[in-house]
Amino acid sequence: MTTCNRWPVRHTIALAALLVAAPWAHATNGYFPHGFGLKAKGMGGASIAMAQDGFAGVNNPAAAAFVGNRWDVGAEIFRPYRDAQFVGQTPVVESGKTAFLIPEFGYNVKLSERLALGLTVYGNGGMNTSYAPFPNGVNLLGGQGKLGVDLMQLIVAPTLAYQVAEGHALGISPLLVLQRFEAYGIQGFAMMSQSPGDVSNRGKDSSTGVGVRLGYFGKLGDRVNVGVAYSPKVSMSKFDKYKGLFAGGGDFDIPENFGVGVAVQVTPAVTVALDATRINYGGVPSIANGSLSQVMAGKPLGAADGPGFGWRDVNVVKLGVQWQLNPQWTLRAGYNQGDNPIRAQDAMFNILAPGVIRKHITFGATYAPDKASEWTFALWHGKRENVVGPSVDFMSGAMNPTGTRIGMHQNGFGLQYSRKF
Repeated sequence: MTTCNRWPVRHTIALAALLVAAPWAHATNGYFPHGFGLKAKGMGGASIAMAQDGFAGVNNPAAAAFVGNRWDVGAEIFRPYRDAQFVGQTPVVESGKTAFLIPEFGYNVKLSERLALGLTVYGNGGMNTSYAPFPNGVNLLGGQGKLGVDLMQLIVAPTLAYQVAEGHALGISPLLVLQRFEAYGIQGFAMMSQSPGDVSNRGKDSSTGVGVRLGYFGKLGDRVNVGVAYSPKVSMSKFDKYKGLFAGGGDFDIPENFGVGVAVQVTPAVTVALDATRINYGGVPSIANGSLSQVMAGKPLGAADGPGFGWRDVNVVKLGVQWQLNPQWTLRAGYNQGDNPIRAQDAMFNILAPGVIRKHITFGATYAPDKASEWTFALWHGKRENVVGPSVDFMSGAMNPTGTRIGMHQNGFGLQYSRKF
């Protein structure tokens, strides 16, 4: 027991350093992962009304009150396949980054019958592309050399949950956030910026912020759980090296997001979980401001009303089923469907961040060799999606209404080890 209590303290800092160093991409609802923790990922991401691992800090802080004493550590191999072209003008160009190793960590301990403490280390990502240039050295967006961006968001979430009444808990998770960003190969955008020297090829830049996630978890009898989780927008410090690219002089906040969930034990062995979530990308100007519309209106990159990626708010439905086959094996399957945040008119700018996936199919299982340990795996597929929209020659102003096509599909697999104490 002592060893288990010390393990997370010794290794959390090292794990956080590994997370910061890793280039990330995720199976995505926009750029948010489709789920957190491999049990949730095997169930399409459904987790708000489930209390079964140490990832309460991101799924629903109040669930920590019912998780017990445990730690969970895992990693996933994620394979996104992104491509883009200017129809009739260029061949299809595929992003060269197609394999990512992504670690994750969760810890939970009961301090009393009503009070629990947890820690979750996780990340967002998905805006990560790298397109090779054509033989003449020019890339898809008219710049020189490789074209792409790399956005990483690391979140450390300590969690406190308290049962205010039998079977009903409230939880809170402060969110300690580190962002890292880099853009390269978009030198041609400099002529549209209010700060031309701070658009492209400036190396990695970092920003920080502090947010919060709140949650409620309730047991309505023996078979029905409900949950609610909410996180307001996290205001981040600015990316000074890219103040000529992002609206607001380098602002890139984390959008408000929230969800509700229900889990029903339909038989002693089978549980069905359903989450409905929303991500308000529209509240972050650098993500939500229109792209070509703002350019054509003469709004410069980097201005408060300057061009962004044009992403809209998305609603996501996550449906999962869990079957306790026997004391050792638990099987899972799920389906995740969300809105595509990218509209046709913004396809050209989103060559850099083609977060177009709408549908995920997922599977998973847990093997418990004894009462104290678990091995969990999950695998998933994000169905191919394409968006076709206009392209524009910024020098001449000529526009082709169906000139840009972006697309993506995804696969992933993860393995997690858990220890109860």
